[in-house]
Formats: sequence, C-alpha cells, structure tokens
Amino acid sequence: MSMSSTRSERIPPVAVIGAGYWGKNLVRNFHDLNALGAVCDSDPERLESFKQQYPSAKMFNAYSDVLRDVAIRAVAIATPAEAHADAVREALLAGKDVFVEKPLCLSVEEGEGLVALAKKNDRILMVGHLLWYHPAVLKLKELIAAGELGRIQYIYSNRLNLGKIRREENILWSFAPHDISVILGLLNEMPERVRAQGGNYLHHHIADVTMSLLSFASGVKAHIFVSWLHPFKEQKLIVVGDRKMAVFDDVEKKDKLLLYPHSIDWKNNIPIANKADAQPVELDQGEPLRTECLHFLDCVASRTRPRTDGDEGLRVLSVLHRCQQALEKESHRQEQHAPHAEKKYFVHESAFVDGGVEIGEGTSIWHTSHILKGSQIGKNCKIGQNVVVGPNTTVGNGVKIQNNVSVYEGVTLEDFVFCGPSMVFTNVFNPRSEIPRMNELRPTLVKKGATLGANSTILCGITIGQYALIGAGSVVTKAVPDHALVVGNPGRQTGWMCVCGVKLVIKGKKATCPSCKKPYAVTVSGIKAI
Repeated sequence: MSMSSTRSERIPPVAVIGAGYWGKNLVRNFHDLNALGAVCDSDPERLESFKQQYPSAKMFNAYSDVLRDVAIRAVAIATPAEAHADAVREALLAGKDVFVEKPLCLSVEEGEGLVALAKKNDRILMVGHLLWYHPAVLKLKELIAAGELGRIQYIYSNRLNLGKIRREENILWSFAPHDISVILGLLNEMPERVRAQGGNYLHHHIADVTMSLLSFASGVKAHIFVSWLHPFKEQKLIVVGDRKMAVFDDVEKKDKLLLYPHSIDWKNNIPIANKADAQPVELDQGEPLRTECLHFLDCVASRTRPRTDGDEGLRVLSVLHRCQQALEKESHRQEQHAPHAEKKYFVHESAFVDGGVEIGEGTSIWHTSHILKGSQIGKNCKIGQNVVVGPNTTVGNGVKIQNNVSVYEGVTLEDFVFCGPSMVFTNVFNPRSEIPRMNELRPTLVKKGATLGANSTILCGITIGQYALIGAGSVVTKAVPDHALVVGNPGRQTGWMCVCGVKLVIKGKKATCPSCKKPYAVTVSGIKAI
C-alpha cells in the first residue's frame, strides 16, 4: 500500500474554500495527495469545471454547506484576505481543522481571537507561509543555526513583479507576509522598530510599492521591498553575515541558493573587500506547495503543531500591522511637509475650500466658512465667519460678505458688493422639502457697489442695481433700480443713493450728495451721474 493511500485512510478529506487564482493550486495538490474531499466556490462555471476534473470530490457553492458536512473535518481557505477572519472563525466553531492562506487575517485583535479559539477548541490552525516549506529556506535556516554565515548583520528581500494587482489589499499585505515570516524565523526575534514608506500610483488609497525597514535588538536590520509595478519578476532574499553571504533566488531555475564567502580585510584602517566565487548549495527537490499541503495533513493526522501555526501567523500579522501604521504615518508626514505653491490669499484653518474653486489674490476667508466646488471668488474679497458660497457661484473683486451669509447657487455678486451680517439670499421661489426643485433656480444678480443691509432678505429672480442700498431687515421682492434706497417689508423705494453711500438731496431735476458733493441728473428712468 502506498504512503498516500495509507494517509487517506488515516485522516478525513479536506475541503478547499475558494478555488480561483491560488486556490486551484491547493485543489490540485490535495487531490494528488488523495485528500481532496470537496471544493467550495461561488462561481458556477468554475465549480462545473472542477467537477469534470475531480469527479470524486463534492462540489459546494455555499460555505455553510461545507461546515454542516460532518464528513469534512478540515478546510483549506484561499478566499480574499478580507474574508479570512470570518471564514476561519466559522470553521473553528464548526469543529474543523484550518489551513488558511496568508495573511491570517487583517487585524491583530481578530488574529489573537482566532488563535485563542483554535487552542480552546483543540483545533489545528496553520497559516500558508509557503516559503517555510521551500527547501532553500529550510537549508538557509540550517546554515545560519550552524554558524556557517557567522554573525548575521543584514537581511533584505525583493519581491517584485508586474503581476496580479489587488484592490482588497495593498502590496504590503499581498506580497510582504512571506518575507516577514522568513526574516522573523531566521532571526528568532521580533523587531524593536519598524519604518515604512511607499507610493500609491494606480489607486489613491492603495499602495503599489512599499519599502519596510525592521530593526532588531540583536543589531540586525532588514528591509523588504515589494512592488507589483516592476518590469520583471524578482524574488530574492539576501542574508549578510560576517563570514559569508547567502542569496536565495526563487526565480532561478537551477541554483536557487548560493553562498558567497566574501571577506573584508582592514588595511591602514581602510576596509578592503575580497570577493570570492559563489558556492551553490545542494537542495532537496520537491514542490513547496505540495510539501506544505502534506505538512498540514500530517499535523491533522498526528495532532501536532504546524511549522507555521497560528502563533507564527500572529507574529507576522503584528509586524504587518506595524508596517502599515508606519506607512500611513510617513505618508501623512510627507503631506504635511510637501512644498506647496505659495498662496496669494488667506484661508483660516477652520474653513473649508472644495476642489475646483478659484480664489483671487488678496482675498481672506475666515472661521468655519465653506467655499463649495465650482465657485469663483475675485481679488481682495473679505469673507467673514460661517459664510457659505456656492456651488458654482461667482463673486467679483472687492466684495465683502459679513458673518452668517449663504450665497447660494444662482446668485452672482459683481465687484464691490457689500453683504451685511445674516442677510439672506434665496434661489427657489416656492421650495418644498419633499419636492426637488433645483432645476427651477431663479438667478439673482447684485450689481457693482450695491449694499445689502444686515438681516435683509433678497427673493430670487431679481436684480439689485448698481450702488443701490437695501436697508437692514428689508425684504426685497422685486427688481431694484441703480442707486435706489429700499427699506421695509415688503421693500419700497424711499430715495436715491450716491456712490459713496450717502442719501442724495433732490432739487427738481438735479441731485447732489451732501457728503462728496457729486452731482446727479434726475430722469424718468432714475438718476445718472453728471
């Protein structure tokens, strides 16, 4: 009887959960090990294809059906990382042993809960840190433990490709777990300090390239460079010791692990490098994924602790979390210190200015005001506290808008308009909360130099003429001529105003400003400066 057939009698079959990009490889390997009991996937076409390939395995499209099947005692989870926590928890609660692809989950707190749950229920919990089942990494661990490389000084890894770009996780969480796992295992210690930086190029909130730097109490430093925007595939891990250096190149087909017995001599207090030829290291053969799957089956059968158990997965998760925090902190620091073009206007730190807004030189915008998108504000304007402008509103040069005024869409203020405190514009004639009427906006135009007094109200769809003055508390319901003085509710004209803001003295067909002495002519259509 073969080893695989003996094993299939000793342990229950495994259900692979998620048979897509990576899960299909688990399906193949568990089948080859005579341990594939079921495949669970939400894609009907994919499931039908697997049914044709593996007719002896059960096919499920619902995870809950797998959990209810008492014949299935172990699951291998290859769903997206964001679903790991729930899938692992449900399997453990259902009494199943669990193999889950990296990372264990996306939260340290959740990870701690999963590890505790596995121990409480006496279930196997293994994390798919594949490199620990690679002959080169196992040999490298052996060489370091034997002192072949001497004192370890530095470790760095490059995991680069123009490959599968994810949207449920960034490049750090997608590529770096393998390398973090190996570095922690080779050094047998956790980092004291973590730094990270990266770049978001394809999506504003998702890092495509990251560099993480780990510093250990032993003095060793390590960096991890990951990217899915690289012109070619590179998977290298380099360990620098004071006696030898090791290079693990997983892309290399033949000699995946090389030792370089370089040495450094000191002459006249100057370090001199002596380079030596690379020494290939003989490795056992075998597919790492098959070895990993076999290890899980053995642990399930013997109830022994996996090489990459939940605790190891939690350590990796902890470092990933610290790298993510450092990445976000560095990103924020760069934003805070990035050089900005010098603004020629002032916006108080409590004010909000949307994108797509134009603000002229010399303008100031004060506390808690909000300038909405599409608005244009001219030069040398004074925007007081708690003012709202926009969206899509035009304000001319030299305009003053006092506190608590909202200049809504549809309102246009020409140059040197004055809006007194708490005066009101409207833009819909008959508003209802339950009936949308933004397509019925009535435009309001306030012409050059006009003054709108405190607490006045301007109904929509009218024009306020040049240098008109609306008295405090007035309600304006119809168009106002140039230079008119309007007061009351409803507003009525009671006189004429000078450009300087003083009421004109009328004598026959002539008018004069008692302050600046500027003369005007009285006509049937109003007054005009002489």
